[in-house]
Amino acid sequence: MKIQENVPLAQYTTLGVGGPARWFIEASSEDDILAAVRFARERAVPYFILGGGSNLLVSDDGFPGVVIRIAGAGSVWVEESSGFASIVSSAGTDWDSVVQLAVEKNCAGIECLAGIPGSVGGTPVQNVGAYGQEVSRAIAGVRSLDLQAGSVVELSAAECGFAYRRSIFNTTHQGRYAITRVVYSLELGGAPHLEYRDVRQYFAERGIARPTLAETAAAVRAIRARKGMLLDPADPDSRSAGSFFKNPVVPQEYLEPLSVLAGCSPEEVPHFPPGDGYMPEDNATKLSAAWLIELAGFHKGFRMGQAGISTKHTLALVNLGRATAAEILALRDAIVKAVHELAAVWLEQEPVMLGFPRMNPNR
Repeated sequence: MKIQENVPLAQYTTLGVGGPARWFIEASSEDDILAAVRFARERAVPYFILGGGSNLLVSDDGFPGVVIRIAGAGSVWVEESSGFASIVSSAGTDWDSVVQLAVEKNCAGIECLAGIPGSVGGTPVQNVGAYGQEVSRAIAGVRSLDLQAGSVVELSAAECGFAYRRSIFNTTHQGRYAITRVVYSLELGGAPHLEYRDVRQYFAERGIARPTLAETAAAVRAIRARKGMLLDPADPDSRSAGSFFKNPVVPQEYLEPLSVLAGCSPEEVPHFPPGDGYMPEDNATKLSAAWLIELAGFHKGFRMGQAGISTKHTLALVNLGRATAAEILALRDAIVKAVHELAAVWLEQEPVMLGFPRMNPNR
């Protein structure tokens, strides 16, 4: 196990921002992860488990502890009975390769999650979702290291506590587990998920009435590329952490005052079902964060210093070339303040913060 010192972290993030890690270890096995954690504890410094770096904002000062990057990749397809199959993937596997394997095997359940950057290990943490699908509905189980006990645990989907962009891994048990493997249960020969308007419109424009799973995944990648949400070194709009803000879930009563602000009917305010974790009696709805940001006066291409809003997608904050973390946060704060002052809605960011004050260290 090689231990490096003062390794710049910007290169390991899709946003391309941040200072160095005091120590940096690539862990290719569960034993490596446990050894790296022991290394950090012996020095009484915090540690951080790094995956694909697609949902991460690193401080300009870097991280004063040990960054443990999960290495190693691989997926196994296992056909089962009753019309279902499983894909078993190690945490370091590129997520989009799992989607590609699923559609090649004609397995439905994650086709609308195509093109999302990052690794398998990050998908349960954020309960990754896009275009009407959430990965929690396909996860059968998660293998993790309990870093407190130093043992392996197998968690069912129910034990992961999934909700909209949430799980036990980023809330109640944040920092306790290091995910090493995920099992996805998918429907053999199932129909593609065509709930999202952009996806339906894509096929309507092309006269495709019954798209295949592969066609649906390809359509999602094309839509993401059009919005600058597909990693592409030639596209400066893809130098981001994806959607920087979560779509806020609010009471249904918010639609009326928002419609007055926007000069439209309540039905015309963009809103969607609240997702997992909500019951009908909650009377909740999910708003479009992008719509709220634009309503507050922030447009595509807006910039503050070297930080900006993507020219293709209002939800993506981008590094225009030499942005600092401080500039990204200044833009974030300006947007959050303006939206709250206008609409009384607080926007919550998606990216994980590393190396900033008040971060809870794992010891």
